[in-house]
Parts: sequence; C-alpha cells; structure tokens
Amino acid sequence: MSGRDPFCQPRRIRRGAALTLVFASVLAAGAATGVLPQADRKSAPDEARSARPAGHHAEVARAAEEAMADGKSPVEAAQRAVSRSGDRWGAVYSEGEYEEFEEALDGQYTGVGLWARSERDGRIEVTKVRAGSPAATAGIRPGDLLRSVDGRETDGLPVTEVVSLLRGDATDAPAGTTVRLGLERGTRAWTKTLRRAQLSTDSVTVRETAGPVTVIKVATFTKDSGAQVRAAVRHAPPGGIVLDLRGNSGGLVGEAVTTASAFLDGGLVATYDVDGAQRALHAAPGGDTTRPLVVLVDGGTMSAAELLTGALQDRGRALVVGSRTFGKGSVQMPSRLPDGSVAELTVGHYRTPSGRGVDGRGITPDLEAEDEGALQRAESVLRGLAPPS
Repeated sequence: MSGRDPFCQPRRIRRGAALTLVFASVLAAGAATGVLPQADRKSAPDEARSARPAGHHAEVARAAEEAMADGKSPVEAAQRAVSRSGDRWGAVYSEGEYEEFEEALDGQYTGVGLWARSERDGRIEVTKVRAGSPAATAGIRPGDLLRSVDGRETDGLPVTEVVSLLRGDATDAPAGTTVRLGLERGTRAWTKTLRRAQLSTDSVTVRETAGPVTVIKVATFTKDSGAQVRAAVRHAPPGGIVLDLRGNSGGLVGEAVTTASAFLDGGLVATYDVDGAQRALHAAPGGDTTRPLVVLVDGGTMSAAELLTGALQDRGRALVVGSRTFGKGSVQMPSRLPDGSVAELTVGHYRTPSGRGVDGRGITPDLEAEDEGALQRAESVLRGLAPPS
C-alpha cells in the first residue's frame, strides 16, 4: 500500500510513498502464508510483472508506449492516464525516482522535514513536522496550509507533485539548496525560505516514563523498524508499553507485520485482495503477549500503521487510544513501464482480522483522547491495566 508522502521525503522518493503501504514484496514473494520477507524492492516491479492486472496497468503501459513511439515523455503520458483513471493513490515514478525511493527505505532522505497531505478541497495541509528539521526551525506547524512552492501555487496539485517541488526534483537539488514556501495559518499568510538538509528518519525511538511505562514511537515503517520494536520490547523493564503510531503515515508492510509479531504469538494480522484474489498476512510466533499494551493513534496514522493498529485491536491484544485514524486501506502494486519507469496502481483493499475495511473509514479508538493529553491518558490506562506487583 502506498500513499505516504512519508516525510517529504527521501530524495526524489516515489512521490506518494508516505501515503501508501509497500506491497510489492507481498505480491512478488506470495506471502499469503506467513510473515513478509524483506525482499529487495529494486527487483519487485519486474518480479510482479506476471501477476499484474491486465486492465488498469495495461492502459497506463499502453499510454507510455505510445508516447515513446511519438517521441514524447512516457512518464508524463502515464501520469495523465493514472489521473484519468481516478486512482487516488496511483502514481508513476521515473526509474531514478523509484531507485532512490528504495534507498530512502534505508532511513536517509534529503528534504525540509515536513509531512503533508492533500485535503478533499485540494489544499495541501502540513500533517507533521520533524523536530530539529529546517521546517521546524522555520516555525512551520501541523495544520498549516502549504499554498505555494517556489512561487507555484499548490492548490489542486497532487501531493506527489508538491513533494517533487519541495525536493527540487526538476533540478536534482541537493542538500543545502533553498526552497521558498508560501504558508497560511488561520488569517495569517507568509513566505519562508528553507534550506534543504540531509535527514535521517529515526523511525523508532524509545523512552521510559514513570509507572513504569515504556513508550515506543514508530514514525514510519522503514527497513529494520520492526526488528527495532521487537528489540525494544525484549529489553523494556517490567511494566506496560505505549506503541505510539501518531503521525505514522505507513511504509513497508513487512515491517508492520514484524512489529505485530512483537506483541502476538502468531496468527492473522490482515487479509487483502489483489484483483479479487484473497491473501493473508500472519505474525511470527513468540511475541510478548503478557505486557499491558496501548496503541496511540490520530488522524495522521495511516496505511501500514492502520493495518497494525487494526490487528492489535481485533486480536484483543491492545487498547487503542486517541482519535480516528486516516483511513488509507488500499493496496497498490508496481509494474515496470516500457521506458523503465514504474507505475504503482491500486489493485485492492485490506481488512483487519475481524473483516473490517479501513479505506475511507479509519479505525475508531477504544478511548477517545485529544492529542495534547493522549499520551497521559494512555499512561493512565496502562497503570490501570498493569497486574499488581
């Protein structure tokens, strides 16, 4: 699944990545019977070619092929075909962009350190700002509207294109180059020039609070983030755990399944369909099933993070606290186009273990809590769940 613009993102990252789950490894390796392998995504589009659907992908490929024959841009032609299809999460990436997306999954990216999404009215809203990033230093906050990038208005643009502008893809802009943002907050409008920087995702952070409570924050599911969560659980002192998925816009589905395996002793994590064919994802056995667990979510919890939340909630393993999640529950599959670029198009949807659909609905927490007090509420709940010492 896809759809992230994960974090305004790894350099020339496949532009919509943060909004989507990466299911290529599932489709290529047939992980319907177990935990997803950590396949090399660089080969996934070719491996998945034989499984790709004939309709939507074929139309996009045909548009690219015809453009090549006419001496026009196959990527632009494919993008137009995706736009006409109405596929909200579909996207097309040049070969270089897709390769750099793969590299981004290792946890490094060049950017300004903000997450953004397209609202239903076409405006681009900042959903999260990385601490210490150029965006944070500039005073940008979640909820701010991004109205322009280097003078180009962003209203109505796909979020993928906005990310490309922020990253300076057209000029292959490196760290240190500047980008001018037009911003709006309530009645205030202003312009700010930021300098792009090389950033690390630091996708998993761990801290201990009084209680004792261990807070494991997963910002996005990049390579090895699942293993980091499992290690954090193993080394945590006795007490409850808060799994903080607020603002987590998705990433590698295999890492989400590995994270689920830290708290489950095998069993179903999710089912999903690919053009009507049903498949399933399962946790590995041996997870910690005894510690009290609270999952913290908000409207920025998306895609792979929603899949994980739904699994832990449906399996009765965790109490979910916060606000309703985003509702990104569609599955994308990549295929290689004639010029080497990659089209990633929606082919189905996933469901939680109890059969709940997430797309457009999100996940409703067991306990509602405003963002400012959500962590305190989670810690209070954990203290009530903890067994007597």
